[in-house]
Amino acid sequence: MNIDQNSPAIKGTRPPNAFRAGKPALSALSSKDFVLDVIERAVVLTLFLYFANRMFPRVADLISTEIAYPKLFLLAALTNLDAALLVISEALGVFLILTRRSATIVSASPLDWALSFMAVNAPLLAAPAAPSTLIPSQIATALMFAGMIIQISAKVALWRSYGLVPANRGVKAGGPYRFVRHPMYAGYTLTHAGFLLGFPSLHNFLLYFIVFSIDVARLMREELILNRDPLYRDYATRVHSRLIPGVF
Repeated sequence: MNIDQNSPAIKGTRPPNAFRAGKPALSALSSKDFVLDVIERAVVLTLFLYFANRMFPRVADLISTEIAYPKLFLLAALTNLDAALLVISEALGVFLILTRRSATIVSASPLDWALSFMAVNAPLLAAPAAPSTLIPSQIATALMFAGMIIQISAKVALWRSYGLVPANRGVKAGGPYRFVRHPMYAGYTLTHAGFLLGFPSLHNFLLYFIVFSIDVARLMREELILNRDPLYRDYATRVHSRLIPGVF
């Protein structure tokens, strides 16, 4: 699940500029936007329950194996942790979407809404697969754990300012935002890479490749809005990398 709204302000919370500049157009939250917001939350929750229903039986099977074959305790425990980390990561994102405060200014571009909706929901379609035999499970677990720490730290920094569609809620420059401008996307990419290495399948590879492509398109669209804010332009001159330090 990939959501990265750069907020709150560097020194306190700076109200977003009420600007309009072609596409993506910005508009105050209307009754139509409110209905879309409610529908969005309901769909996200439904897909998360579908995701959890697919993941939990796999975890339960691993626990049963662990109990039945104590000699496999360490392997089963590490595999369980891989799956549990993904569930925790996605669950936190869903929780913040369901409890976030409403934005006063959001993008009205259909493309922004479509990209955001796909980015949030597509990872929930990840499917359980047989554990990898090519790399130690510890490596996959370490990558997932590192990615989860990065994206959770970004979510905690945003908390109820955590948004779905592009919006200007001020500029965040502390925490993980000191290193890249979109740390939440970076964390999710690392988490997905770890899960894919731990549970390789063609389905998961294609899914996460599509999600990564959407994330790149999303962050570029977000910056079209954020770059209209002088504070964000100043921030971008100090933090050059969007997603991968020193690369992009």
